[in-house]
Amino acid sequence: MTRSIIFGSIGTLAETSHLQREAFNQAFREAGLDWHWDESTYFSLLQTSGGKQRIESYAQSTGTLVDAERIHARKSALFQGMLSSAALPLRPGVADTLTEAQKQGIHVALATCTSRNNIDGILGATGIKANTFACIVDRSMINEAKPAPDAFLKALSLLDTPADTVVAIEDNPDGAKSALAARLACVVTPGAAHENNPFPEGAKLQSNLTLSAALEGFTQQS
Repeated sequence: MTRSIIFGSIGTLAETSHLQREAFNQAFREAGLDWHWDESTYFSLLQTSGGKQRIESYAQSTGTLVDAERIHARKSALFQGMLSSAALPLRPGVADTLTEAQKQGIHVALATCTSRNNIDGILGATGIKANTFACIVDRSMINEAKPAPDAFLKALSLLDTPADTVVAIEDNPDGAKSALAARLACVVTPGAAHENNPFPEGAKLQSNLTLSAALEGFTQQS
């Protein structure tokens, strides 16, 4: 069977935590809030999946009433604006993995829980062409965000391939849980915000991504 690789988030392609945090803080200032998430605070808040949910959780902890949906929408717009003028480097090993996968006829997909606008922004900032991926899954195409398996299951459906022919690449614990829940082998290259976080048993950790590591995950699963 044709083997496939599914990148599970935009963070597996490029490190975006610094831009994401900057966009949150600017959105807070525009909303008249005296909030400022430093790196430590932001990284701890990433234990909660979803930007809107993080705002709601933080507001509750500080006893503040906010329109989390409006603030998050503004944060997303700011983040996309930052991406439009950024030139983000790909994470180590990503370019070589994409090139080698194409040479070997291995299908590559992207299955995230973020918006298509954010995906397009990352592709533009990194120079990756959308047609690099056999399919792209965004938040509008699924019911539940990670750690639910919906994004990966949707990608499997679009690829028309069984789970035991696929390796997921993730950078965060919820993403790894999602991949394992979809019964995929999972290779993890932790993002900066998740380097010290525990990952679920069954996920294979790598400091840098290589195609051989991803295919090793496939071999171990098979």
